[in-house]
Amino acid sequence: MKRINRIKLALSVVAVCLMAGTAMADAGHIGEEQAQVRAIMSNLLGDNADYVKTHKAYNWAQQIKGQQPRATVVSCADSRVQTPAFDKTPEGDLFMVRNIGNQLATGEGSVEFGVRYLHTPLLMFVGHSSCGAIKAAMGDYSSIEAPIKRELDTIKIPGKNANDDKEVQANVEVNVNNQVKSAMLKFAPEIKAGKLAVVGAVYDFRNDYKQGNGRLVLVNINGETDQAKIKQSSILPYGK
Repeated sequence: MKRINRIKLALSVVAVCLMAGTAMADAGHIGEEQAQVRAIMSNLLGDNADYVKTHKAYNWAQQIKGQQPRATVVSCADSRVQTPAFDKTPEGDLFMVRNIGNQLATGEGSVEFGVRYLHTPLLMFVGHSSCGAIKAAMGDYSSIEAPIKRELDTIKIPGKNANDDKEVQANVEVNVNNQVKSAMLKFAPEIKAGKLAVVGAVYDFRNDYKQGNGRLVLVNINGETDQAKIKQSSILPYGK
């Protein structure tokens, strides 16, 4: 009996040590995460402080009065896609709507607000190279969390091989064209009245289109996808 009690005691000590070790490991992991967050916050607040120093009160005079954006832009939420890539001064310029897959369906209310209440004359959908949402929609995502699944369900593309870069690139463009098509149906009155142009583009940081890394490549203007005709579009400046 004494031997059994000693074994039980030893096992209890081992269990306590293991629990303590796990707790210490967890504490260490939490500590590392907190350090990461502190570093990120330090960077964000520091950058904001620099931004405030270089943007004086007069820079905000028009914005304080209200917004009058020039365009409603629907881009992917991907961190590699940021507005300075196609607008050096986006403040007050762009009414941005961001979601996975740069979709009309999952940002419809925001897009409608930009077009019909802020009266932006341009609605642009911006897809991008190596889009994770497109890759996910090309595969089996049935086991993914329901909110994400709902957003992927509205991406309608034909390709199934997410490991094929060319197929992914093609589907990025297909998705952009689908968004333009849906927007043209929704905003047909504005387009017919000449109050709105709908443009589809791909932010090509991979240089898939061989026009240079980071190029904003126009692939659709009001439903026109022929590149020769796009270049002749009346909404484009000469030589672009």
